[in-house]
Amino acid sequence: MCTVGKIVDTLPEGPPVWGVTSLGEEVFLLRAKEERDQIEVYDLDYRLQRRLSVPNSRGFSDMTSCERYHCMYIADPIVMCIHRLDAQGTTTQWPVNDQPWGLSVNKSDCVLVLCPFVRKIKEFTSGGDLLRELTLPADVINPWHAIQLASGQFIVCHGSRDDPVHRVCLVGADGRQTVQTHGAQPGSHPDQCDLPGHLAVDDNEFVFVADSVNRRVTLLSPTLNYMRHVVSCDTLKWWPWRLHLDAQRGLLYVIENEWKNSVYTAGRVVVFSV
Repeated sequence: MCTVGKIVDTLPEGPPVWGVTSLGEEVFLLRAKEERDQIEVYDLDYRLQRRLSVPNSRGFSDMTSCERYHCMYIADPIVMCIHRLDAQGTTTQWPVNDQPWGLSVNKSDCVLVLCPFVRKIKEFTSGGDLLRELTLPADVINPWHAIQLASGQFIVCHGSRDDPVHRVCLVGADGRQTVQTHGAQPGSHPDQCDLPGHLAVDDNEFVFVADSVNRRVTLLSPTLNYMRHVVSCDTLKWWPWRLHLDAQRGLLYVIENEWKNSVYTAGRVVVFSV
């Protein structure tokens, strides 16, 4: 991996971006738009190919994809559901019965939905059948995103603006115990983070963290020790909000959104080589 990620390309600015993922030979970008054309589809040279709509949606918080089923999943915290789209735009949806936030797909190709206000990870099949619910430890307050490792354990980031602790945690496979942590009181020191909002994990279980308020992306070892800043604040224009790692091509997609007058007003995706 590079010591510092190098910018490969920047996708166009527009309405705030709530998700980015790749599927096959295409990149999908989710915008905060009403009614239609919320998803922009790009080829690998980042030329816009087409737009897709997410019908019956009210809001978005994250997006991920699954190569096995060749589909995307979108979290809708207002309707409290997951929208499932294939690459041609055919859609279905299923209820979560809590507000969904961060999404990921595990090694079994099931969908992990992080529900922050009840501190739960819910695991669904690709068709929307609920397999299990895990309640996170009591010290994991305001969790935003979870990724399951090959061991069955989970990497979880948590901490909101007024919380005393902002961390990235390794949580046991049953969700009951915090095994290891990175961070504590929010701050800008390399061993601290300030609103860690989203994660990506590579094939060797190194962890990329979108450290939003510090405007950087940090790389942690599999034991959650600080390695380096992959993306620094001087390469970003706004707050990093979501990540997508294309490990096969060595590309990290970083969503950054402008925060002005207590609302997100604009967004874009910056692509880094890592």
